[in-house]
Amino acid sequence: MAKKTKKKSIHYVNNKEFLAAVIERKELIKEAESVGDPPPQISNYLGECILKIANHLSFRPNFINYTYREEMISDGIENCLQYIDRFDPEKSSNPFAYFTQIIYYAFVRRILKEKKQQKIKEKLLKESNIESRIALQAHDDEREYQQQFVEMLDKYTFHQDE
Repeated sequence: MAKKTKKKSIHYVNNKEFLAAVIERKELIKEAESVGDPPPQISNYLGECILKIANHLSFRPNFINYTYREEMISDGIENCLQYIDRFDPEKSSNPFAYFTQIIYYAFVRRILKEKKQQKIKEKLLKESNIESRIALQAHDDEREYQQQFVEMLDKYTFHQDE
């Protein structure tokens, strides 16, 4: 009988290499500061890792169905770039978890921001008295269609909180 060999899981970001790249960046920043230069641009490898983390996190079930997923990914990447130099390799050897958490909370903030915008749009739509405007513009043959449209708007936008 053949033995079953356990497949080694392949991670999309190698945490040891990622940590080495972050440490290398810290050293480059120290060198730049000692000379008086601005901090260097992040390496392609670091950018690629951050992009992979953001993309993979966006496919989790709690994030995948949002129409603004690309904006969520962009926010996550932007926040990672803001906080990349705050990662301390002396405190943690897991940059993957650090950046995943940053991206996760960026996603949550984007979702809350988009929901707030949606509520504003719904409120404006409700206050604009669209029902009377549609009724005034509708011809006799279109009135039934217009009424169905108004009912659909009322059902799906104005009563979501109930």
